[in-house]
Amino acid sequence: MAAENLDVDAVALVVGENNQIHRNNLSHNSPHRDVYEKDRGPPTLSAPTHFHWVAAAGVPRRIALSLDADPAAAPPRDSVPSVLESGGIEEIGQTAGASNVDLGRSPRVVLRRITSHDQDEFLERVHASVGLNLPAAPEAFQAFVSRFDEGQSAEGLLVCLRDTGAIAGNVNINSIIRGRFQSGSLGYAAFAPYAGRGYMSEGLGLVLRHAFEELRLHRLEAQIRPENQASIKLVQRHGFRYEGYSPDLLFIDGAWRGHGRWGLTNDMLGMVPDTPHPTQPNH
Repeated sequence: MAAENLDVDAVALVVGENNQIHRNNLSHNSPHRDVYEKDRGPPTLSAPTHFHWVAAAGVPRRIALSLDADPAAAPPRDSVPSVLESGGIEEIGQTAGASNVDLGRSPRVVLRRITSHDQDEFLERVHASVGLNLPAAPEAFQAFVSRFDEGQSAEGLLVCLRDTGAIAGNVNINSIIRGRFQSGSLGYAAFAPYAGRGYMSEGLGLVLRHAFEELRLHRLEAQIRPENQASIKLVQRHGFRYEGYSPDLLFIDGAWRGHGRWGLTNDMLGMVPDTPHPTQPNH
C-alpha cells in the first residue's frame, strides 16, 4: 500500500504526539488507510535521501542534505545548505531563564522558544493554514504556552525567518522523560505561506542539535500517519529510522488513528554529550 503524494504548499505539515492531525485534504477518491501492509514496512520515497559526513564543532556527524519536501516549490538544492554543515550553525549566547533568546541560527532561519508575546502572530498563522490541531483562540494559546518549561518536561519552539523574524513553523518536544529514558516526542507544523520552502528542514536540524546537545536527550520519536508522505520525507532526511507501526495510537478527529513510529538517537548523529544529563543513572 503506497501512501498518497501530498502538495505540501497547500497544507501545513503536522506530526507528533500533541500536534497530530488527520490530513483532511487528501484526495476523496483515495481511502484513508491506517496500516502498512505487513510485508512492506514504511512507505517508499520517489527520490533517495542523501547523507554526507560533515564536521561541526570538531565532531563528525552523519546528516541529511537539506532537501525540500516539494522540489518544484523549493529553491535549488544547493541554495538550501544543511544547517549542520561546518559553519552552518551559529553559536548563540543564552541567558538562563530567558525564553526569547535565540537557540541557534541556520542560513535562513532562527530557532527560539515560544512565549506568550507571540500570541497574535501565532494565531494569525494558524488561521491562515489548513487543518492544524493547534490553539486557535487567545485562551487556548496561553494555556498551550504555559505547559512548556524549557526542556524539563516539554519544550515549545518557533522556527522564524532570519531576515524578517516572521514565524514560519512550530516545533514542540513533548513528553520529555528523564532518568533511564532521556527521551522526547516531536510535534511540528509548517505555517502558510512558508510551507514547502525548506524552512522546516533547516529548523528541524536546529531542533535536533538543541535537543541532543543542550537538553542532553538521548532519543527523539515522531509518530506519523502512513499517508503523510511530506512528514515522512522530512524525518528521513534527518536520519530518523522507521521502527514500526502502532495501530490506534493517537485519538485524532474523533477516532483512534494508527501511526508509524520514527526514532533518532544522539549517537546516530554523533551528538552524544560529553557529560550526561544529571538525571541519567551512572549504571
